[in-house]
Amino acid sequence: MIRRSTLREQLADALREEILAGRLAPGREFTVREIAEQYGVSATPVREALLDLAAQGLLHAEQHRGFRIREYTLTDFRHMVQARSLVNEGVLLYNPALRLPRGEPAALTSIRRRAAAAQQAAASGDLDVLIGYDLRFWREVTALIGNPYVGEFLDRLRIQCWAYAVPRLRGRPDLPRLLWGRHPELAEALQERDAATAAALLRDFREHALTLAAEIERETGDGGQRETGAAGA
Repeated sequence: MIRRSTLREQLADALREEILAGRLAPGREFTVREIAEQYGVSATPVREALLDLAAQGLLHAEQHRGFRIREYTLTDFRHMVQARSLVNEGVLLYNPALRLPRGEPAALTSIRRRAAAAQQAAASGDLDVLIGYDLRFWREVTALIGNPYVGEFLDRLRIQCWAYAVPRLRGRPDLPRLLWGRHPELAEALQERDAATAAALLRDFREHALTLAAEIERETGDGGQRETGAAGA
């Protein structure tokens, strides 16, 4: 028998995947009852799962109306990229020797596997596969520093960045050019405790994301105002 907490997590995972895959469009509204009927479960775990996703910034809870998938702007995306960079730089500043409290061999082996899979997905332009491995890779990397608050904050930002980017990347023929895939290099730098290379790769990741933002701005002519109808762009 599935415990309610487990069902809550399963529902949150399933809905998060739908949002990140672009199958639930930004701005879409729905009620707890609709989701409960769709998945054939009671309302309580659905409400809990939706509140969890709202706490992650993927949904807006609207009083007496239900929930709405959040629409991020280009400005939001740039701010999220900046926030991630500031935290990453702070971690390196206070840990220049890259001492990793949880850097046991098994953890690093798992990170290398995630890194290789993410790189392969990026090179082939497989967005759905990349998202899954990319999120797992970064979760395991941030877990190495042993601070769950930093890990949770960065994970929330990564999810929000993908929520913004996916509708604008979906279906593009030039996806391999637009997707960052240097995960194995970062995994190697962490294993070797090479802080300089790790810092350079994190800067490269930031610049890659900002270049993507600039390209989106050129193509849409949007300087950061609220964007609508972006599903499937």
